[in-house]
Amino acid sequence: MIHLEQLVKRFRRQTVLQGIDLEIERGHRVALIGSNGAGKTTLIRCLLGEYHYQGLVTIDGLDPRQQRERVLARIGFVPQLPPPLRMPVGQLLAFAAGVCQADPARMVAVAGHLGLDVERFRRHPFVKLSGGQKQKLLISIALGREADLLILDEPAANLDPQARRIFFDLLAQRQDRAAMLISSHRLDEVAALVNRVIELDQGQVVLDDRVADLVDLSSRLACHLALTRADEAFARAIAPWGFTSPDQGLTWQGQVPGADRLRFLGMVSRYAALIGRLTLEETR
Repeated sequence: MIHLEQLVKRFRRQTVLQGIDLEIERGHRVALIGSNGAGKTTLIRCLLGEYHYQGLVTIDGLDPRQQRERVLARIGFVPQLPPPLRMPVGQLLAFAAGVCQADPARMVAVAGHLGLDVERFRRHPFVKLSGGQKQKLLISIALGREADLLILDEPAANLDPQARRIFFDLLAQRQDRAAMLISSHRLDEVAALVNRVIELDQGQVVLDDRVADLVDLSSRLACHLALTRADEAFARAIAPWGFTSPDQGLTWQGQVPGADRLRFLGMVSRYAALIGRLTLEETR
């Protein structure tokens, strides 16, 4: 799928990528991690054909510089920072669908699953949407069409827990037939999504580790919590996860996406002194 051979990228006197060799196949869900300046974004831009570089880069045998239109038609890309586009939402969807010869109705349907009513914002400039709305629309453009390669840069950073759950379900539908490259500053944010971890440091691969593919992206965990006392701050924190309480906040129950268990436990850990009992059990 992706073949990198001695990939080097320089900006004037600074060498950002230093001879990277990589092979990524369909079914690989790769966490691309590293600190700021490690070279993650530069590597992604090379795959998208945005930069000149030295070495060899191919995606299914296609050169992203020489055959960029054909390559981009096969890539679903979600950037970390939404572009400052003043184009109305409806026009943006039509343009994006035209580039890859996709049906814009599929993108609108994905947006609806994520909780974004496209019809309500069809005439709104993209730049005036909220951060979460922009993220949902960009994910809809990437996943609302057939793509062999998904490149996702901090894709769920601005999503609420309910939208994240739908997002994981959408990824699960592609996990066997597409390659995924998920860039993040923090491994714990994406650990449950991937089956391979690649770490960059100063433009070099310092870790390339295959991990056990143990988490079904569409799995759910039934969760029950018992608190030592009711707490308003805890109630506000757990409400976006869709949890309910039958007794004014002393016990809580709900479901957590399997791929989001670390994020959920991180949130709950802030209230560790209140928790008398916590259970998580796989439901499917």
